[in-house]
Amino acid sequence: MNRHPSGRNGSTTAPEALDLGGLAFESLENRPSKVTLQDMGRPLAPGAGVGAWLESLPPLLGAASLKRLALAIARAHEHTPPRRIACAIGGHVIKTGCGPYLIDWINRGILTSLALNGAAAIHDLELAIAGKTSEDVGARLLNGQFGFARETSDLFASACDRASRSRNGLGQALGEVVIEHGGPGLEHSVLVAAARKTIPLTVHVAIGADIVHMNPDLDGAALGRATLDDFRLFTNEVAGLAGGVWLNIGSAVVMPEVFLKAVSIVRNLGRPLDGLTAANLDFDQKYRGMLNVLERPGAHGIALTGHHEILIPLLHAAVADRLGQAP
Repeated sequence: MNRHPSGRNGSTTAPEALDLGGLAFESLENRPSKVTLQDMGRPLAPGAGVGAWLESLPPLLGAASLKRLALAIARAHEHTPPRRIACAIGGHVIKTGCGPYLIDWINRGILTSLALNGAAAIHDLELAIAGKTSEDVGARLLNGQFGFARETSDLFASACDRASRSRNGLGQALGEVVIEHGGPGLEHSVLVAAARKTIPLTVHVAIGADIVHMNPDLDGAALGRATLDDFRLFTNEVAGLAGGVWLNIGSAVVMPEVFLKAVSIVRNLGRPLDGLTAANLDFDQKYRGMLNVLERPGAHGIALTGHHEILIPLLHAAVADRLGQAP
């Protein structure tokens, strides 16, 4: 059967050409446009301050998101009483040298709680006690030495035992053991800063994912009890985030999943999260960060994409400018 729009010989018929003479044009003056001259960036003269730099940015896309997030943090902090501003971080935040910006927020009372995945806690611990962290994984894996730093594993195991006995959580125990051990990097440790300020500090462990889990002296029951206690403390903090700010920085999987489960508990108990601003800052925007942080909780979501060592200092400077704080 001939299925072609054709004659008897089966040849196809060319479509009728469109008459372009009938196209309807409109005046550019009347056409709606998304970008105007008012949206142009303004190059700065030498010596301009942070505030002038922020105002010089084009009010579009990422620059607009940076300003919105800085404003949300400043407003939450200045509210009477202050709203909660909670932050979760992954290991690269510490490895890229960004801990001091969070420490400044902790010391100024801007951050009201801090949550870390296992990698962030381990890198921070090593910086505190030894002044260095991060291995060349490929080379050390080949010679069988990756992840076998004695002090790191022993202090982590000790913190788990302490937390299991005290039931105060793994984060607090890690802060305590690091302070007691001492080292050249205490002033650069978010664990130490949070412990000294006595803000809620939680560590959320995916068993088997961290180098310290290779230690045969680590008590699995103590580890599980300690990090579960932290999850419950974390959930209590999430329950108070109405009108506040949730920052997920550099954790693509663990912390977005932990946050989602805490939000589910909070919703199940009928606690409101109205007015929450949730932000996801990372090298790129992954599935869990986008959905579990920005969309599913029902918050006002802000995504900032880029390198931690650029984004976090920029956000810190923008917040300081909004609050009128000196460095």
